[in-house]
Amino acid sequence: MMQHIFQKGKNSSKPTLLLLHGTGGNELDLLPLAKRIDDEASVLSVRGNVLENGMPRFFRRLAEGIFDEEDLIFRTKELNNFLDEASEKYEFDRNNILAVGYSNGANIAGSLLFHFENALKGAILHHPMVPISGIELPDLAGTSVFITAGTNDPICSPLESAELESLLERANAKVETHWESNGHQLTASEVEAAVQWYRETFLKV
Repeated sequence: MMQHIFQKGKNSSKPTLLLLHGTGGNELDLLPLAKRIDDEASVLSVRGNVLENGMPRFFRRLAEGIFDEEDLIFRTKELNNFLDEASEKYEFDRNNILAVGYSNGANIAGSLLFHFENALKGAILHHPMVPISGIELPDLAGTSVFITAGTNDPICSPLESAELESLLERANAKVETHWESNGHQLTASEVEAAVQWYRETFLKV
């Protein structure tokens, strides 16, 4: 099992929010975000199993922006298996998980989409990169993805965000990208945009 927190929501028909922190974060980081998105949904917040200079991450990297692809694939499978186990243990719908990831957490969420057809019902990816190149994506019809990106992001270039959007769209996912003229930080306005997208997409408000 991966280190995690599970909070049972008031409404089991809503997606379970899978929270995936950024480098150096932990399973407490995004809990306030989950509350903003949907305070009635169940929450599964996971801590990355890899340490980089004492900082938790979801997979190893060789350098800034260069992923250890072998470890990425291994950790993606590990997370997918964990979701299978957690859904049985906590009795939530395995086919109704919405990932909410920031930076490194957004990258592992993206990797779930790249490797497994039914891993996620949807994803909110804050400042993601293309997790892995040169692989054929599964059919993501019925999967909704919201990407937030910064035009001045030093870690994740706008080109990379646009490439991720087109790769997901080609795999039949429904993708929306929200741009801000900021860097790599998670801003209040992009969180609000994600909340709005969630309501329109999952609550049909």
